[in-house]
Amino acid sequence: MQVDVVYATAERQVWLTIDVPEGTTVVTAIQASGILQRCPEIDLKAQKVGIFSKLTKLDATVEAGSRIEIYRPVRR
Repeated sequence: MQVDVVYATAERQVWLTIDVPEGTTVVTAIQASGILQRCPEIDLKAQKVGIFSKLTKLDATVEAGSRIEIYRPVRR
């Protein structure tokens, strides 16, 4: 099944579509996407994640078509 993993900063947006097996968790999909290597500033211990703008936990199971979002802190 396909899911999207997205992360945006003020300077750039990364949107990756990947194939994962049924039962995949949010954290496993994030790791499989390679986004942590592309954006080393992401800290999953500190940053929140969501699916379609709704906060979720890293161990939540994703569904086909889910858009997993990694949120960055908002700065003034």
